[in-house]
Amino acid sequence: MNLRIIFVSILLLATSVMVQVQGQGAPRRTVEARVKRVVDTLTTVFKFDKNVQDQTSAVFTDYYKATDKLREGLTDGERLDRTEMDKLVSERDEKLKKVLNEDQFKQYKEEIEPALRQRRRQG
Repeated sequence: MNLRIIFVSILLLATSVMVQVQGQGAPRRTVEARVKRVVDTLTTVFKFDKNVQDQTSAVFTDYYKATDKLREGLTDGERLDRTEMDKLVSERDEKLKKVLNEDQFKQYKEEIEPALRQRRRQG
């Protein structure tokens, strides 16, 4: 009888630990790592010089810091407010339009941005 109680207790403890670990998910990349990935991709596609790289880096640094600030108050499983995210994306896009020319911005929105989002979901 005591052996069964001990076995069930160990099983429950192990199960609760596994559930807790699964709920945490993967750690987020740092702002710097996310910015580097985006700027490196854009530089490869558009052949940016150092000045444009710096301007683009500043735009995405501001954007990722703002999204992280929105995520700070959320609990596990809670989603970001879509209207707030749309506002941040619009602000980022307005800043990008000042850095990229019209064709580059169009290519970014139609090809590069969706590819970056897709890669994030897979990884």
